[in-house]
Amino acid sequence: MKRFLALWAALGCSLTTSLVLADPLPVTGQWRTIDEQGVEQSVVEIYEKGGKIFGKIVSLKQPLDEKGKPKICTACEGADKNKPIVGLVIIRNMVRDDDEYDDGTILDPNNGETYSCKLEAIEGGKKLKVRGFLGISLLGRTQTWLKK
Repeated sequence: MKRFLALWAALGCSLTTSLVLADPLPVTGQWRTIDEQGVEQSVVEIYEKGGKIFGKIVSLKQPLDEKGKPKICTACEGADKNKPIVGLVIIRNMVRDDDEYDDGTILDPNNGETYSCKLEAIEGGKKLKVRGFLGISLLGRTQTWLKK
């Protein structure tokens, strides 16, 4: 009987582990950001921290300014002001809501503005729909990023 219980417990643990591993956070990983003209601009790494989703820029297509120095976020305010754009956390505090992630923000380092944000993995996790908006979701823009 003890052997049966041990086997049953081991089977239960492996099934639980399989279920947990089968449902990874579909938005995590590295994503190639694509602008409205279809040109790759950067790579953003999206990761989980403390039960929330964050994203930081890990590379830029053009990482240096006209003087050959790393680009910095001159338009940003607060703690992000004049920080290097590579390494800058631009997605903060996203929370899973069914198939989407929302209730967080996204920073546009080009203008220093912070917007409400929604993320949704689409096409089997190969693409990420990223929506930044002001107030209601209707006033904003959407980009589709590609899994790296």
